[in-house]
Amino acid sequence: MSRGKSQPQPNDDDNDGLPPGRVRLDKWLWAARFFKTRALAAEAVDGGKVDVNGERAKRAKPVQVNDEVRLRQGPVEWCLIVRDVAERRGSAEIARQLYEETEEGRIRRERVAEQLRSMPTAFAYGDGKPGKRDRRALRRLKGED
Repeated sequence: MSRGKSQPQPNDDDNDGLPPGRVRLDKWLWAARFFKTRALAAEAVDGGKVDVNGERAKRAKPVQVNDEVRLRQGPVEWCLIVRDVAERRGSAEIARQLYEETEEGRIRRERVAEQLRSMPTAFAYGDGKPGKRDRRALRRLKGED
């Protein structure tokens, strides 16, 4: 055990030992900007929210070009075809080049978005706290007089 400068170690995180053209699913989802952190991407994969080529996937599943990825985020479901792989997160324009959304998936996603927009907004409580007159009316209604 020497105390001098250590020899540079190969970075084990580079592509995680996968052949070129393949990358871990959680890394790809993070690089394609579907999740803000890799941990959130891994949590979604572990929770069964992501399928690759019709099968439930694990976070270390290698993704390559032309794989089909289905991703559920709340009420929205993305149907994607992998067009490129990236290990690092780049700009939004670069992220959009990593995938292509299927026509069927886009139509379904837009339909869900339209349904969500057409739903009534949250319940409004009125102008604020009840006044003296309102409190008296509430007591009468409850039979507390």
